[in-house]
Amino acid sequence: MPSPSLVPDAVAARLDLFLDRMRTESREYGPDAAALQESAADTLVGGKRLRARFCHAGWRAVARQRDRAAAETESLWDVCAALEIFQSAALVHDDLIDNSDTRRGRPAAHRALEASHRRAGWTGDAESFGRSSAILLGDLLVAWSDDLLEDAVSSLPHARRVRREYARMRRDVTVGQFLDIAEESAWSVNATDSHVERALRVVSLKSARYSIEQPLVLGASLAEADEEQLRALRRFGHPVGMAFQLRDDILGVFGDAAVTGKPAGDDLREGKRTVLVALTRQSLDSSARTLFDELLGDPDLTAEQVSFLQATIAGSGALESVEEMIAGYAKDADRALSGARLDNTAVGELRDLARAATVRSA
Repeated sequence: MPSPSLVPDAVAARLDLFLDRMRTESREYGPDAAALQESAADTLVGGKRLRARFCHAGWRAVARQRDRAAAETESLWDVCAALEIFQSAALVHDDLIDNSDTRRGRPAAHRALEASHRRAGWTGDAESFGRSSAILLGDLLVAWSDDLLEDAVSSLPHARRVRREYARMRRDVTVGQFLDIAEESAWSVNATDSHVERALRVVSLKSARYSIEQPLVLGASLAEADEEQLRALRRFGHPVGMAFQLRDDILGVFGDAAVTGKPAGDDLREGKRTVLVALTRQSLDSSARTLFDELLGDPDLTAEQVSFLQATIAGSGALESVEEMIAGYAKDADRALSGARLDNTAVGELRDLARAATVRSA
């Protein structure tokens, strides 16, 4: 059985096969459509392959418990690859919504498409073209993800369970994304002491479930997990996902741009209403809170203003509180695996993955 460290290579191989098929099937669309296809392929380069890793880990935890000689199948790798394609779709739309210029140290998809318009010497507004094309690019990636998932499970006896979980994941992410952008406006009419709860709901829907919990369940479902095993993996996966996103929120404010691939303080310029922000605002007096609110979400924040907001967040105790929340979620996840009817070696791998997802700098 391949080592979990080989998951990215195995997924990359399945993605290459799928992309080759898409190129062949799309030749009739012409060269401009081919350029869109290549833009989609470009979004699949790099990344941590986190969702694929957790999908594979969920499969191993059940498959090895049942049969230590169990071997990975093409169906498993294709589901892992479908998750990575869906992740790319989410990132394309996320960068568009957030007006982000970069992703993984390269131009965000809408900026790359904008640049291609200029290079080609086309008429019209290049920026508008880039944004409109990125919407369609994200939609294409969602369609590809569904296509590959269907290819993977169509002949499996437990396909219905996998399809149902995948569909729930798509709905959760879409609603979570909406709640995320809605909160950037809705916070002003909701009580300050409700903001943490509202932010945690966004974390659960937009990230925790689809980043960790649902990939685990999808992998386990492919291995024909029973309800007890699925419950254990959900109890593990959701708190790990919560901790993962809270760590992401910290990096969005305090991360090193050279490591994260995004400008320092990007979340502050975008006005993200994260748990970190909600806790900060709760601790400030009215005048300090007013100043904080005036600066948060200004896309033209200077480096000095970003430093001021960072210092305000750290000085409020919010950063320390979020670190404590991350540690608490990690403990909850660890307890969820104690006594679970899962393969012991795979459980150790799950714990290693949890640590990598929650203790990181990018």
